[in-house]
Amino acid sequence: QVQLAESGGGLVQAGGSLRLSCAASGRTPSRATMGWFRQAPGKEREFVSAIRWSDVRTYYADYADSVKGRFTISRDNTKNTVYLQMNSLKPEDTAVYSCAAGVPSYFANSDSRAYTYWGQGTQVTVSS
Repeated sequence: QVQLAESGGGLVQAGGSLRLSCAASGRTPSRATMGWFRQAPGKEREFVSAIRWSDVRTYYADYADSVKGRFTISRDNTKNTVYLQMNSLKPEDTAVYSCAAGVPSYFANSDSRAYTYWGQGTQVTVSS
C-alpha cells in the first residue's frame, strides 16, 4: 500500500511561483510513474505532468501543453518525494492539485487510469 501526501499549495499572485511536494510512504517502487493532475471547480480533472522511468535508465518527464515551459517535475527517491515547481503562474492554473502513483502500464501517463494511488490534493489559487 502506498500513501501520498501533497503540500505546498497556497495563494499566489499571477506571475508568482509555488513548489508542490508529494511525499510517498509505503512501498513505492523507484520505477513507479508519478504524476500530477489538477481539477478546477466545475471542470474535469486534467493531466499536468508525470515523471517515469525510461528505457535508457533515466527518468523522463511529460507535461501538458498548458504548463510546458513553466512547470518542472522532479523526484528525489532518497526522500520518496516528487516535486512540481510552478513558475509564471496564471489565474487559470487555479485548481486542486493531486499527485498520483502507478506502475508502468499500457495507459498513457496523461491518463488517470495509469495510476493506482492518489493523494488528497492541495489547493493552488492564483490571483490576477
